Amino acid sequence: MKLFYFTPSASLRTLRFSMELAINIFALLKRLPFIPEKKFLEWYPPFWLMRVKVLEIKDNGRYLRLKLPLTMFSKNMGHSMFGGYQAAVADPIAAIVCAKIFPGNEVWTRSQHIDFQHEGNSDLELRFEFSQEIEKQISQDLADKGRSTPTFEYGFYRQDGVRCSKISNTVAIRPRGYQLHREIEKSKNKLSS
Repeated sequence: MKLFYFTPSASLRTLRFSMELAINIFALLKRLPFIPEKKFLEWYPPFWLMRVKVLEIKDNGRYLRLKLPLTMFSKNMGHSMFGGYQAAVADPIAAIVCAKIFPGNEVWTRSQHIDFQHEGNSDLELRFEFSQEIEKQISQDLADKGRSTPTFEYGFYRQDGVRCSKISNTVAIRPRGYQLHREIEKSKNKLSS
């Protein structure tokens, strides 16, 4: 009789399978035209696990409000929101919106800084606004240089209206294949040296 032993490698395979399945389901949902934008964002795998709710989304994501609930899993020892939860929710927002507004480009978060100004001792509301000035700047950069690296500022607010965290998020917007082209150029330079 052979017994099954639980090993770390078995649990890693299970976790990898679960994550791949979640990403594949998310990719499928993205293609379905009848899924509302609000639900699509709520079902984004990391957001779904943190129980993030979309309170408001307007103008193709240019104005966005999300609710990050304070739960037993998101509370730290001081009974306020873990900073990691805030960072995980704030990280992809600007990149997701830029990818929607400027399709055909590769978009990723280049850097993020969070200034924890006050204790997050209630459910938190993320408020993001994509201004027309930033949109014009990005369009101009893409037309002139073929790439753009804008910085967005937004925040998390407690239920009493106090901003508890100020987020500064820099996004890289590059033409498709930019990273691959860059790697090829680096390889050529090394070979010629």
